[in-house]
Amino acid sequence: MEHRTVMEKSLDFAVRIVNVHKYLASSKKEYILSKQLLRAGTGIGANIAEAQRGQSTADFAAKMSVALKECSETEYWLRLLYRTEYLSQKQYDSLYKDMQELLKMLTAICKQVNDKK
Repeated sequence: MEHRTVMEKSLDFAVRIVNVHKYLASSKKEYILSKQLLRAGTGIGANIAEAQRGQSTADFAAKMSVALKECSETEYWLRLLYRTEYLSQKQYDSLYKDMQELLKMLTAICKQVNDKK
């Protein structure tokens, strides 16, 4: 059940990231940083989806670990976009909160899987 929750949250987050990318490209004319955010922010859910179909526990653990790394990279791009004033405080806080929730969930899942090894 926990993995389903992280799947749903990562998909909802990816939708938000796609919309932020569209906003940054159309309204702010920012293409480079927002594309990096798009790649990392949508990569979280893509790796979680791949993990669900993993061929082994090791495969599952590896994909979840990549999802965790993508989440950390997303954090970096969000912070950079905020500090360069492409994202408002309100936009940043909302996205950052969702990203932190995913980060905590993925950290817990990776720890749980690694403890079983």
